Amino acid sequence: MTNIYLAIAVLIGMAFACQPAINSVAAKALGSPWPATALSVAITLAASVLVMLITRTTPTMEMMGGLPWWIIIGGLIGVLVVGGGVAIVPVTGVALFFVCMIAGQLLGSVMLDHLGAFDLPVREISLSRLAGVFLTFAGVFLVRFG
Repeated sequence: MTNIYLAIAVLIGMAFACQPAINSVAAKALGSPWPATALSVAITLAASVLVMLITRTTPTMEMMGGLPWWIIIGGLIGVLVVGGGVAIVPVTGVALFFVCMIAGQLLGSVMLDHLGAFDLPVREISLSRLAGVFLTFAGVFLVRFG
């Protein structure tokens, strides 16, 4: 079962690779990365609300009020990802942008796992995890200069 989820994650990653390129086209047409970011986020919001309505998973106001304050950070990071992609991909290309994002995600995720941040179980840093981070940064080098 885990392998199915991993395969789906790879497919999502492949689709995700298209997002900054598509949003860059919108940025050119709209004259700035920020309207393109707002458009992308608005479409994401509308699609999410539609899925919630179809699946009958709309949260109550009580549920929303019980969320920790730092949930806001997730939305702000989403704006950085979308807006950063729109601004950076035309300069670096899609591959270099994503390998840098993945290297940063892996470094950050290893640190978050080690701390057990955001109520997640602690998964201590190991030599193999550090090797994986190193190899990802080696991938940045290879994509950049290869």
